[in-house]
Amino acid sequence: MKVYIAASWKHQHAVEMLTDRLEMAGHQVLSWIREGRPEEAFLSRRELAHFINSEEGARIFAFCAGSATGCDLVIYLGPSGCDAWAEVGAAYGKGIPVLGLLAKSEEVGLMRHMVRSWHSSVAELLAAVDARAKA
Repeated sequence: MKVYIAASWKHQHAVEMLTDRLEMAGHQVLSWIREGRPEEAFLSRRELAHFINSEEGARIFAFCAGSATGCDLVIYLGPSGCDAWAEVGAAYGKGIPVLGLLAKSEEVGLMRHMVRSWHSSVAELLAAVDARAKA
């Protein structure tokens, strides 16, 4: 199953670990961490605005948007920001199922209904992914 993980850069290490676990289970992960630049997380607002408007920023946007709308499943790792929720919305609009890993400080409101099922642990989330792959 092709999986995309929608998450904030602040979750870089968690995304890397979840990617490893998914790949060990035989899934293909379309990884924005591998595609992007880890230093983006540490750019100043001015540098980030320059990056966003650069050719590299456009390339990574195209990768993320295409991955979120061209995969079999999206996993939302919270709490994350507006970019991750935009990816969830794009996937939802395409009819791609979204599973969420619930965070205690998640602030999303009504749009939480775009997530088909919320899971309170990584083990529970991985079991749901495997069950979906076998269905």
